[in-house]
Amino acid sequence: MNTETEKHDLAITRTFDAPAAEVWKIWSDPGYVKRWWGPDIFTCPLARIDFREGGTSLVCMNAPRFGDMYSTWRYTKIEPMKLIEFIHNLADSDGNALDPVALGMPSDFPRDQRQTVTLTPVGDDRTEMTVMEYGWTEGRMMDMARMGMEQCMNKMAAILAGPPPGTD
Repeated sequence: MNTETEKHDLAITRTFDAPAAEVWKIWSDPGYVKRWWGPDIFTCPLARIDFREGGTSLVCMNAPRFGDMYSTWRYTKIEPMKLIEFIHNLADSDGNALDPVALGMPSDFPRDQRQTVTLTPVGDDRTEMTVMEYGWTEGRMMDMARMGMEQCMNKMAAILAGPPPGTD
C-alpha cells in the first residue's frame, strides 16, 4: 500500500501584451514586484530583490486580516529573458525559512518548493509566461495557490499596460 501522498505540479500560463524584456522586469525590479506580489487583498510593503543565481530575495505581502507574510525566493538558475528558477519558502522578517505548519498552514503546504518562470516571445511585442510550482498535494492549498498566482498575473497585466513604477 502506498502511504505517500501523490504530488502534482501547478502550471499557470498567461500571455502579456509586452515584450519579454518588460515581463522580465516584473520579476527582477523591486519597484514592479512591490506592485504585484500577493493576491488581491494584499499589498507588498517589502521587496528586497537579489536577482542573481545564488541570490535570495525577501518579499512581504500584507493584509490587515493576516498581517505581514514573508517569503524568500532563492535563485538556482537564471537565463536572461527566458527562465527563472527558484526555491520558495515562507520566512520570518530576516529571511529565515519557517515551517509552514508552525505558521498555521495546512500540512500540505510545500516547504523548499521549486518554482520556474518561463518566458516565450510571441511575435515582437507579446510574451507568454508560464509559472510552474512543483510538489503540491491536490486540494485546497493548491487551488488557493492557483487563484493567488492568477490574481498576481492580473496585477502584472495592469502594470504592463500602464506607466513604469514611480512615474504614475
